[in-house]
Amino acid sequence: MTTLPYSERPLFRPGPRTLNWMIPLGMGAVGWALYMRYMVVEPTLVSLACEAGLESAGCYGRAAVLALSLWNVFGAVALVVALIQLLAPGLATFSVGMVFASFALVFHNEVAGALAAMMLILSFARPGPATA
Repeated sequence: MTTLPYSERPLFRPGPRTLNWMIPLGMGAVGWALYMRYMVVEPTLVSLACEAGLESAGCYGRAAVLALSLWNVFGAVALVVALIQLLAPGLATFSVGMVFASFALVFHNEVAGALAAMMLILSFARPGPATA
């Protein structure tokens, strides 16, 4: 197995088949986050019903999203994964970083989400993983 020197490796570029999976993944993440924010978390009727003791999947999801948003977990995970992606680019880290950056941007953690998105974009200028 021969490994290329770092300076001769091709840049990190997802191929067309990979993009066919990453585009729906990103759109699905943004869609789910928008649904949770505007249809489950923010409406007054849903919040009153959940606080009154309604036990449904929507209320459990609402409680989880509110707890994670309160502690800025979406932004922190997005930043950590984007930093890993910037240091060692890979498809899995890019996908996870993209999903959590979109969650952070939708759930009122704009600064961390924007920094993570910026680092993900900068990772395209880095050499990709070494392949034989």
